[in-house]
Amino acid sequence: MSKPRTIRVHPEWKQALSEEFGSDYMEALRAFLVERKRAGAVIYPPGPRIFNALDSTPLSKVRVVILGQDPYHGPGQAHGLCFSVRPGVASPPSLVNIFKELESDLGLPVPNHGCLQSWAGQGVLLLNAVLTVEQGRAGAHQGKGWERFTDAVVARVNEQCDGVVFLLWGAQARKKGAGIDSSRHLVLTAPHPSPLSAHRGFFGCRHFSQANDWLEQKGVGAVDWRLPDDPGPVES
Repeated sequence: MSKPRTIRVHPEWKQALSEEFGSDYMEALRAFLVERKRAGAVIYPPGPRIFNALDSTPLSKVRVVILGQDPYHGPGQAHGLCFSVRPGVASPPSLVNIFKELESDLGLPVPNHGCLQSWAGQGVLLLNAVLTVEQGRAGAHQGKGWERFTDAVVARVNEQCDGVVFLLWGAQARKKGAGIDSSRHLVLTAPHPSPLSAHRGFFGCRHFSQANDWLEQKGVGAVDWRLPDDPGPVES
């Protein structure tokens, strides 16, 4: 974040979150990230991809929101979309379980990669609660301001969109989505897809088919959850 010109955010989100971007807490967060980089920390995802979710899925196009926790902290994994990894990187266990549920729910074959960019392009906002992490240090940037920022993202979707499906997997996601207006949106909850909890109710939740049924009833069309065999290039 030391080079703001390289960071891409869709103009709709820039406008909707202008107060957040200009706030004291975000300035403090920027200073923290610069300080950590100067100290030699390796931060993921790369700077231009920190706001990938907000660049790839404009506010007016949001149909589904999936909430994650913080980015993957291994080399080459994170690219700014929750649960997603760059092409050529092995799918982490939680993503493997997501694909298993997709196969069970919709009969989709398990894809040969874990890049969910095509979902983002269809209006699936893949939002982590915390948007940066340090190599090998899960949760390193929790409590630094990201949670407040992403709360604002969820609030804008809740307020400005209609008929959105929120997929809240795990206790943290449920807590973050506690203020969603369920009279206007569909809120689906399940345990986290992590191997530690997936067998407690994530498997068999059928959230993908329920989401598509809801979206079709609303007349906005179903999401094609099938990933393309070739995800195409993903920018650094």
